[in-house]
Amino acid sequence: MIPYGRQSIEEEDIHAVVEALRSDWLTQGPKLKEFEEKLAAYCGAKYAVAVSNGTTALHVAYLGLGIGEGDEVITTPNTFVATSNMLLVVGATPVFCDIDPKRYNIDVEKIESLITPSTKAISLVHFAGHPVDIDTIERIAKKHNLLVIEDSCQALGATYKNKKIGSCTQSNAAVFSFHPVKSITTGEGGAILTNDKELYEKMMRLRTHGVTKDPELLEEYHGDWYFETCELGYNYRMTDMQAALGISQLKQLDTFIEKRNKQATYYNEQLKDVSNIVLPTVDDTVRSAWHLYVIQVLKEHRKEIFDAMREAGIGVQVHHVPVHIHPLFKKVLGEQKYLVHADEYYSRCFSLPIFPKMTREEQNHVIGTLKHIMETYE
Repeated sequence: MIPYGRQSIEEEDIHAVVEALRSDWLTQGPKLKEFEEKLAAYCGAKYAVAVSNGTTALHVAYLGLGIGEGDEVITTPNTFVATSNMLLVVGATPVFCDIDPKRYNIDVEKIESLITPSTKAISLVHFAGHPVDIDTIERIAKKHNLLVIEDSCQALGATYKNKKIGSCTQSNAAVFSFHPVKSITTGEGGAILTNDKELYEKMMRLRTHGVTKDPELLEEYHGDWYFETCELGYNYRMTDMQAALGISQLKQLDTFIEKRNKQATYYNEQLKDVSNIVLPTVDDTVRSAWHLYVIQVLKEHRKEIFDAMREAGIGVQVHHVPVHIHPLFKKVLGEQKYLVHADEYYSRCFSLPIFPKMTREEQNHVIGTLKHIMETYE
């Protein structure tokens, strides 16, 4: 089975992890700090806080920014559930904005109509690695005094108007995931980037039980061993073995993104004349990370086409089941019947395999199989 995505691990990655295992530090050591510094430098941000996965990164970002009970956060239904799950965890209410039917990101033109006195933030998602129109979101956020969180879990290595996603020049924080199918991997793992020193220091405490040894924050001092819990935090730490893998993977990131872009271009060239397929489009102001290559087919035949591709050994997948149709969110928020573009997109979409180690032979097999199947529906 050709998977829709997978990690790219080389001998130097394995060597980096082995070196970390042989060191004096397995967690909370120098490799973690090095990874954070190199990740921040790559993206052009001042600070990075590495955590255990992308979901905990969202949790820490929301908590750090003070999002909580009674707050509304405008977000997209076309994402993995973690984006909204963590809003519920902190006590906030996700407010879903419909998607742009051409690029499948949040429809920036519909955001303002959803703003209420309870709106505190916009949590955008760079779906499939395609950057959102951040200029418009920044303008809206400034006008209404809103926070902006970039869920960039699918977009490490992407750029918006020649600025790396994660620079946080137009947002309060950006969140990343290092799951095996993402741009780089640390096995599991995640990070939050920011340019706000106070937010950075708070998130550093939140990932480690809310404890501090900072003399300026201590209410008492008993000796060098002493620390205090100054707020409710968690054990969301990343290990040094994971960080070592992350450092090694970062060296290859630009190569990974280049390969994904070439594969996306080849799909576009080979599939452009196939009937009843809608290919993904990307704005010319961005360079996508191409985490996913999503097509749309006839809704009445989507399951048949999906199943036929799977039977041919091609691991197509649907991205994503819209958050608002999950039972939990129906229970909490009720029916969301106004999300017409998100619903229409979901009824027709599925993702073709795309990952750095995918061979041209494998890609040709995907293309040839899809063309053969689609002949039935011409």
